[in-house]
Amino acid sequence: MTTENQYSMQNPLTQYPTPEFPKQPQTAPGTVHKMQPAADHGETSYKGFGRMVGRKALITGADSGIGRAAAIAYAREGADIVLNYLPEEEADAQEVVALIEAEGRKAIAVPGDLKDEAFCNSLVEQAVKALGGLDVLVNVAGKQTAQKDIAELTTEQFDATFKTNVYAMFWLCKAALPHLPAGATIINTASIQAYQPSETLLDYAPTKSSIVAFTKALAKQVIGKGIRVNAVAPGPFWTPLQPSGGQPQEKIPEFGSETPMGRPGQPAECAPIYVLLATQESSYITGEVFGVTGGNPLP
Repeated sequence: MTTENQYSMQNPLTQYPTPEFPKQPQTAPGTVHKMQPAADHGETSYKGFGRMVGRKALITGADSGIGRAAAIAYAREGADIVLNYLPEEEADAQEVVALIEAEGRKAIAVPGDLKDEAFCNSLVEQAVKALGGLDVLVNVAGKQTAQKDIAELTTEQFDATFKTNVYAMFWLCKAALPHLPAGATIINTASIQAYQPSETLLDYAPTKSSIVAFTKALAKQVIGKGIRVNAVAPGPFWTPLQPSGGQPQEKIPEFGSETPMGRPGQPAECAPIYVLLATQESSYITGEVFGVTGGNPLP
């Protein structure tokens, strides 16, 4: 486990825990406090340099996993943040609020279910009002529930997965765009599953393919307004999504071992990409998908 920061040179193969991990079933949506080993979201490892001073960001799924890591990184880079998460994730979210405020940044917590279009519209309006504007939208929240047979995949689950992963992204982008100035950015979260789908993720993988196509199309549509749209496509990442139903329990002990690095990614390892895509450093990048996959390349 890293003991310094993300700029300390280390062997990436041994920087974080490698399988085998204990089985650790959680009830969805899960919590970071039951992860064995504990996940690194950058709480002590991420060091910021003021690259986002003055930025106003809305991040979904900000209580845990990659969303939590992005929120911590953004705060340490100087951004003010509105965090969205499910009401049952309040305890984890309040820890992120405390970490953001410890950096002297504004943190506004807005719990709610993204499957509701009216809530998505309200979330954007609350963010604009609380922050005095909006210039970074980060769509991270996602639903993933493994099913071994199509016969076990209900219409209700299929619908909930698409509503959470695809419809919510559409609703939030649509609501946010009238408020975004030139120079603003949208960052969506795809997955290696868009390109290498697992047989147990028959609903989840297609949502990630949709996110890739949506990102590329929207990027072309809004670049004339000076707004950039990109996506991050993680591989296997050590988040509560996995033990709380995202993977069959028998896959948890060896989770991430199939990558060339032989381990899952830690959320803190994704955060720098979300920072890069939100800053002017990536000014000539739009419509792209960035893989963070431990060595399994995207097409």
